[in-house]
This record gives sequence, C-alpha cells and structure tokens, in this order.
Amino acid sequence: MASRWYFGWNIVAAAAFLTLLSTGMRLSFGPFFLPMAHDLGFSRSLLATMVAVGMLAYGLAMPLAGLLIARFGTPPVLLAGNALVIAAVLWTVATVDPLAFTLAFGVLLSVGLGFASPVALTPVISHWFTRRRGMALFFLSTGSMAGMAIMTPVLSFAIEQFGWRPTLVGFAAAFTLFTLPAALFVIRDGAPEHTDLDPEAFAAQRARAGLRPQSLKLREAMRTAPFWKIFFGLFACGFSMNLLGTHGMPMLMDHGFDAFTSSMGIGLIGFVAIGGTLMLGRLADRLPRRHLLAAIYFVRGLGFFALVLAGTHWELYLTSTIGGLVWAGSIALSSAILADVYGVRLVGVLYGMAYLGHQIGGMISSWLGGWGYEHYGTHWVAFGAAGVLLIAAGLVALQLPRKGFTLMAVPAAA
Repeated sequence: MASRWYFGWNIVAAAAFLTLLSTGMRLSFGPFFLPMAHDLGFSRSLLATMVAVGMLAYGLAMPLAGLLIARFGTPPVLLAGNALVIAAVLWTVATVDPLAFTLAFGVLLSVGLGFASPVALTPVISHWFTRRRGMALFFLSTGSMAGMAIMTPVLSFAIEQFGWRPTLVGFAAAFTLFTLPAALFVIRDGAPEHTDLDPEAFAAQRARAGLRPQSLKLREAMRTAPFWKIFFGLFACGFSMNLLGTHGMPMLMDHGFDAFTSSMGIGLIGFVAIGGTLMLGRLADRLPRRHLLAAIYFVRGLGFFALVLAGTHWELYLTSTIGGLVWAGSIALSSAILADVYGVRLVGVLYGMAYLGHQIGGMISSWLGGWGYEHYGTHWVAFGAAGVLLIAAGLVALQLPRKGFTLMAVPAAA
C-alpha cells in the first residue's frame, strides 16, 4: 500500500516560508538604510547603532520565544509575534524621534520577527520528525537562504516605487496574511506518537524509551560540554556570516573588484546556498552529523582565506560557489544535534540560548571588520580571524556526541 502524505511536511513548508519573511526582513535592511537616513535626518552612524540594537534584540528574543513555546505552544507565540510586527511597523512609520524609532524598528520589530524565526520554529519540527529530522531542519534553513536571496531585490524595488514607509506597511500586511492561517490551521504542536517512523522503528524506539532515565533539566543541560561546543560553533558561524554581509563588498572593492562584481560574488553565495541546503539536507540523516558539521566549518573557514586571496573573477566566483554549498548547514545541523543529545523537550530553549552566540559573534565581527582595517590597513585581521574561528569550530564539532547518544539525568544516590 502506498504511504500516505505525512502532515509534518506541511508544517515544514509553512515554517520555511515564515522564515523567508522573518529572516529575509531582518537580514535585508540594506535597501531601507539610505532612504530612512535621508528622510528622517539620521546620520549613518546613528542609524547603524539602531540596527545593532535590533540585532541584539533579535538574538535575545529567540531564547524568550523558546521559553514561551515550551509553556504556551508554537501557534500562540507566532500570533503574538505577528501582533508585535504590526504594532512595530505602525509605530515606525509614524515617528521621527530617534529613541522612539529605536524602540519601534530596532527592538519591537526585532522581537516580533524573532518569534517567527528558525529558532522559534525548530521545536515543532523536531517534535514531528525523528527519522528525517536533519532533512526537515535543513529545509527550514532553505527559507532563511531564500529570504536573503529574494527579499533584498523585492524590497529594493518596492522602496524605489513606493517609498520605505508603504513598503514596510506592505511587508506587515503580507506577513499577517501568511502568519494567521499558518498559525491557526497548519502549524500544530501535537505530533503523532510515532512521528515519521515506520512501525518497526517506532516499536524499537518505545522499547528503548522504557529503559531511559529522566531527561536533563535546562540548567543541567546548559552545564554540559555539548551545549557549549554548539554555542562556540554558532559564535563562529555568526562571526563569519555577519562579517561577510557587512564588510565583504568593501573588502573585495579594496582588492580591486568593481562594485557589480563584488556584489555578484557575495550574492552568489546566497544563491548557491539554497541548492546547497537541499543537498546537505539529504546527507544529514545518512552521515554522522558531527562529521558533516565539522566538514562545513572546515570548508567555510578555508573559504574565508580564499576570498581574501582571490585576485581574478573566476577565483572569486569559484570561491563563492564552494562557500555557498556549505553556507547554511551549520545552523540546521546544530539544532538537529541539540535535539539528538538533549531531546525535543529542551531543544527550543537550548537552541535559543545557543543562538545568542551567533548574534554575539555577529556584533563583534561588525566592529572588528572596520576597526582592523582602519588600524592596520588590511582585511586579514577580521577575515583571518573568521577563518581561524571556523576551523577551530570544526575541530570542536568532531568532539560532539555521535548520533543516537542522548544525555539523561543521573538518578540521585539513595
């Protein structure tokens, strides 16, 4: 008999599109920057500071979303995030005061988008998938990569045609039109007991479950080595991603490439990452996840060295193509490994806490990229540091537990 369509894939599709909108908006601030600065009379440094505040708020919103989802469920948190997005956009387009703008656009909008981020949607997917959890989480990452590739040109066109205020209101309307039906009718926390396992695998899982001791509590889990190894890897990931997004084009232009070639080189990474995410997703449940994660960090680290050394067009495009193949894999694999090691009950909160490392790394690299070049006249300070951190993260990833290993609480002695 032909197998029935598993409803969990509907949740993956809805979650991927939600992250396309939320992550795409958060990472596509570039088109808004100059129109906002000119219209509101803000200096570039002031507006950049507001954006940095938003980055931190976005990172802090993720563990908060994990805690709220653990208590109230995913749909209520998505609806709350949608309400925050609407309130933030209406406040943003109505204010010209710097403090109010920071609170509205920097903080409130970031928190609302954080409630619909990949981190917030990881727990529900982890609950619905066991056998193909790695693939499902990679498909979720595809939404983030598509957001980076699609939202920037779409927002640029809309701002040019209608202005930044109508574009922001239009985004809030589109976000609402999708979030409401997704939260009310598609995304469900109540996964079937067997998840995506076949009957034999489910029976074996139930037999093993009866032998397992009680799972760890949150504080206990955060004191264990695997959590901090994942945290360090995401720190290196955020450091490298934000460095490339902020200083990649200036670095390439300083090395003699024109603006169009530089933008094509950086954009090619995001474009190839969509296909790379789908390819890696099929490997995530077939190969040891720690080995695949280590390989991703190693290749990406070498890519940062190669990017600084690139002197011709073909060297740049080849480096970007290879880098794009592994650009998104670390986030999906990190969440899958956390679910493997600590169980699905804690994955949302733990992933949110670990993702703070990603945001901290991004903030540091934004500063180091400018400071290092101004003081030493070279981009090797920041880009070399990114390469070293990623290679170190690869070595640390090799020390992660193997798939099938689950950390559980040790019963207290009588």
